[in-house]
Amino acid sequence: MADPKLTNEIIDAAILGFEEQKRRIDAQIAELQGMRSGRNHTPVSSTQARRTMSAAGRKAIAETQRKRWAAVRKDGAAPQSTPKKAKRKLSAAGRAAIVAALKKRWAAKKAAKKG
Repeated sequence: MADPKLTNEIIDAAILGFEEQKRRIDAQIAELQGMRSGRNHTPVSSTQARRTMSAAGRKAIAETQRKRWAAVRKDGAAPQSTPKKAKRKLSAAGRAAIVAALKKRWAAKKAAKKG
């Protein structure tokens, strides 16, 4: 039998097949890691470049945020939260009623335990 000749097309097809297998295996590894740590990892493919923001974009965002904060400060100092409600106080009569109810409850429990 003659040895099969490896042409460039066959080699390219093999490379594509192996890259697809690698992507599938990487996804399975990430899924398993997510199961272990409780998070869902999504791997960044080595062939996919990460997005970066230009200096002009960062500058525009920073300037817009400065304007927002200036508007907040201009309206007044720091935004005040609602004033705290006054603590409710228990009257002597209310406290006496609670104590009496507890004594009655404990007496009934002790009586049930004896009887």
